[in-house]
Amino acid sequence: MTEVKLTEDCLGLISQFERLTGAGSRDCVIDDRNNRIIFVINPGEMGLAIGKQGASIKKASDVMGKKIEVVEYSPNPEQFLRNCFLPAKVTSIEFETLDDDGQQIAHIDVRDEDRGIAIGKEGKNIFKAKKLAQRQHNIADVQLVAKEPV
Repeated sequence: MTEVKLTEDCLGLISQFERLTGAGSRDCVIDDRNNRIIFVINPGEMGLAIGKQGASIKKASDVMGKKIEVVEYSPNPEQFLRNCFLPAKVTSIEFETLDDDGQQIAHIDVRDEDRGIAIGKEGKNIFKAKKLAQRQHNIADVQLVAKEPV
């Protein structure tokens, strides 16, 4: 597993997020391009992070002044990638090992109707998956499988 290095800013945001929501967080990515903060939360704590009718995550978003997104951590790289793409339904994931040092590329296939969700506006969802997969599971790249034209 890779070692995630957290900046002082991220440590402060994680602490604030945990205080506001009660959910534990193991990683934080500040995405200025999309004006959001992405937290990787501990397994089983998604309900705490979001709160009843989204109250906890909304409160955290208001206090921090940015949109908050949460992804539930999994020690299994395949499940973690599925979590990154939610609510898009991932139909299959194949890993390709690039070279002797074990670098991997994840090839993700999603349902046709979920393709837009998986990519996200201006590619923000695929960016999130790539960034988190690299940080949490040392996956070099995440690519959506191209559909063959009929």
